[in-house]
Amino acid sequence: MTTRQEVLAYCMTFQGAYLDAPFHDDNWQLARYRGNRKAFAWTYEREDRIWVNVKVDPQWRDFWRDAYEAVIPGWHQNKEHWNTVILDGSVPEEEIKRMIAESYDLIVGRKK
Repeated sequence: MTTRQEVLAYCMTFQGAYLDAPFHDDNWQLARYRGNRKAFAWTYEREDRIWVNVKVDPQWRDFWRDAYEAVIPGWHQNKEHWNTVILDGSVPEEEIKRMIAESYDLIVGRKK
């Protein structure tokens, strides 16, 4: 998984998911959950790559960061609860999907 389209297409497989571009900047495209409007994936281009911010359980945060160089503390977000995945081809697609699914699960039960 190396493109924004692949990430967003996967995000749209989740129940209640929708796309949003809230910053009047086409570079930022978010996948949100309709039930509470919370974002579970933030996509943007930076340094000629697509980056994806995903919510993460703090217990797993460092596991992902230690496992892959392309997983870093959430860029422009809370570093305790968000990781950024740089889509450079080094993180297996199944692991990216797992991180997105975990992000979705974390935000679904939360109220606005």
